[in-house]
Amino acid sequence: MVGAREALPGEAAVLRAAERSLSGKRRGIGRITPFLGPAFIASVAYVDPGNFATNMAAGAQFGYLLLWVVLAANLMAMLIQTMSAKLGIATGMNLPEVCRERFPRTVTFLLWIQAEVIAMATDIAEFVGAAIGINLITGMPLFPAACLTGVAAFAILAAQARGFRRLEVLIAVFVGVIVIAFGFQVLKADPSGSGIAHGLLVPGFDGSESVLLAVGILGATCMPHVIYLHSALTQHRIVGTTPEARRRIFRFELVDVVIAMTIAGLINMSMLITAAAVFHTRGLYDVGDDLNAVYDGLDTYLGPASAVMFGVALLASGLSSSSVGTMAGQVVMQGFIARRIPLLLRRAITMAPALLIIAIGVDPSRALVISQVVLSFGIPFALIPLVLFCRDRELMGTLVNRRVTTIAAVVVATIIICLNGFLLQQTLIA
Repeated sequence: MVGAREALPGEAAVLRAAERSLSGKRRGIGRITPFLGPAFIASVAYVDPGNFATNMAAGAQFGYLLLWVVLAANLMAMLIQTMSAKLGIATGMNLPEVCRERFPRTVTFLLWIQAEVIAMATDIAEFVGAAIGINLITGMPLFPAACLTGVAAFAILAAQARGFRRLEVLIAVFVGVIVIAFGFQVLKADPSGSGIAHGLLVPGFDGSESVLLAVGILGATCMPHVIYLHSALTQHRIVGTTPEARRRIFRFELVDVVIAMTIAGLINMSMLITAAAVFHTRGLYDVGDDLNAVYDGLDTYLGPASAVMFGVALLASGLSSSSVGTMAGQVVMQGFIARRIPLLLRRAITMAPALLIIAIGVDPSRALVISQVVLSFGIPFALIPLVLFCRDRELMGTLVNRRVTTIAAVVVATIIICLNGFLLQQTLIA
């Protein structure tokens, strides 16, 4: 049921376990574990430093009001990442490769150019976020902190050379650190249970500023680079040799997506809840996307341990998401133009703009905002092809989207594209 391919020792064990799961020889929770991993890597994009700023700003200004937006964004993310994972399983190709096969050469080249710009913008956000995390924890100036971030990022990527499982476990550890940090924050903040329930279950806004923040939350729902990457993570990881095997693999990967994206959603909710309980209830509405102000506020009202844990979570987010962004950059180059450069060289190239921005003294929070605007520009170029391909029976075979799934995907894609367009327009006007 599982195709043979060259594998490192750790990978071979996973492939053997997957074969036993697909054949029914593994039972219980153990049959799922070989398939867990790709969605955890993808989920890192949903808890990146840009999410920290947006969620903290929303909670500080409007309390629990916009929790329902975080929930809706997370449900959209589940659908999108499920489709990306399914494309890789069904076709044995990643999204950029399918684009290269199906679109004219000129179109594919232009898609590659915009994807490279997106990869650099992504890396700026993650790299700056990690540097801010080190600065908050240690007091180290931003530029040396950025250089240290680069060294750590190289070390993380070295894990990929030793097999996909090692990298998946490492990324899961980073996500675990963020979970623990914000679980601690929520416990310390002692939020309102009724306020949380109302914010989750009763949609609403409070003026135009709340609408704009909601757009920011939804606009960060879909990161173009992680759509490209997720299809690549599943295309060769565990390969089904029959339609039935691919269907079973997809069912297991669906569990992976639900678990990973649920964790990411809970982290984002915890950020907003913490800001609402600590800042909004005290009338500190201006603690927006300035992560230094958030750190100082947590230190003042929840104690030094909370502030340090916030900095550690930000560092873990920046390091993991930066590494994931570099992997995505490799995928778009290989997929769109069939070229590949060493991963460490790509890491060096994509970190250069971030180092330059920090070196010349650009405001880090402003750099995060600008990077999110650039990301908004790239959303349609990933989402539209994904929806088109997943509804193509000739391409997808038995894993083609059902009609209701396609309709839901079109609605979600339209909402995200329109809201990102609105966010882009408002940011440029401002």
